[in-house]
Amino acid sequence: MKPHDSAAASPDAGSGTGADLHYRALERLYRSAPVNALFESRLHIEGEGSARLIFDVTESCYHAAGAAHGTIYFKMLDDAAFYAANTLVTDRFLLTTSFNLHFTKPVRSGRVIAEGKWISGRRRVYVAESRLIDEEGDEIGRGTGTFMRSGILLSGLPGYIADHS
Repeated sequence: MKPHDSAAASPDAGSGTGADLHYRALERLYRSAPVNALFESRLHIEGEGSARLIFDVTESCYHAAGAAHGTIYFKMLDDAAFYAANTLVTDRFLLTTSFNLHFTKPVRSGRVIAEGKWISGRRRVYVAESRLIDEEGDEIGRGTGTFMRSGILLSGLPGYIADHS
């Protein structure tokens, strides 16, 4: 299913293609999630099946040994894969049903890029992968997730609808 105008945006969402309106609405949805107030992060939807998150890792994310805790890796990888998959679904919120991740390098601080890419599925279940890249350009983590269409309408989520500011 390709993103289209009728499910992608409310009437006052501005100009652009239906896909672009859907992508900007997903970015607003990300910003509106209360959990994201805890992290310095930004989402950019680059196109169908692709999402990019920029995280700033600080000491507030550390475990007792002084590096980013695994929950931060999971958050970054899951979010990037989730939003890459949800670019293909214009009517429903997806839910993570499983996620496998691999830690390849610890990160202490700095900017981390999470790149998400849709792999397969276009009906009920979607598979997407993601990877984390540190400031040196090294891969520090990788993950693969399975996401399922939920009963939650995107159009019913306040963060998804058009920004009136």
